[in-house]
Amino acid sequence: MLLNTESDELTEDNCGLLIVDIQGKLARQVHDSEQCITTTEKLIRCCTALSLPAIVLEQNPQGLGETIPQLKQYLHAFPLIEKYHFSGFAEPALKSELAKSKVKNWLVAGIEAHVCVYQTVIDMTAAGYQVHLVTDCVSSRRQADRDLAINNMHNAGVRLTSFEMIVFRLMKTCHHPAFKTVLNILK
Repeated sequence: MLLNTESDELTEDNCGLLIVDIQGKLARQVHDSEQCITTTEKLIRCCTALSLPAIVLEQNPQGLGETIPQLKQYLHAFPLIEKYHFSGFAEPALKSELAKSKVKNWLVAGIEAHVCVYQTVIDMTAAGYQVHLVTDCVSSRRQADRDLAINNMHNAGVRLTSFEMIVFRLMKTCHHPAFKTVLNILK
């Protein structure tokens, strides 16, 4: 079977970052929260160094709280969308931002994997977006829910990746202008 190489080729021009609901107290209650948050922070910083567009989702921020400060400090330049559906894709504002970006490949990080991340990613995939789930930047309160969600998303056509795998894939070479910046973030 031949793969569509056009959609397989990720570049800084055809890729964006979607952050799903890493907010309030829940962000610290998910499985392996510190690792997930720290890795997501590095992902955001690297994507910024690579000039990728980003979109931030917040589920009912009046009830759950805002995006945690550790991440929010790097996200102020990007659209922030309040949502009330579990699937961010059910919100017209996200559909509008995705269309405006003209990006078809989306890296996704967030919580909870089995609820909002899962529903958003499944709906985006069904709408024709190529989703790359950054698995070390995704969690749920229970590891079993996280693992099941990742497995189900993969079975639905979502690509699985990790933070370092995707960042190096986007740079392609150690001669990339952001290479040294990315290396400093990795440390």
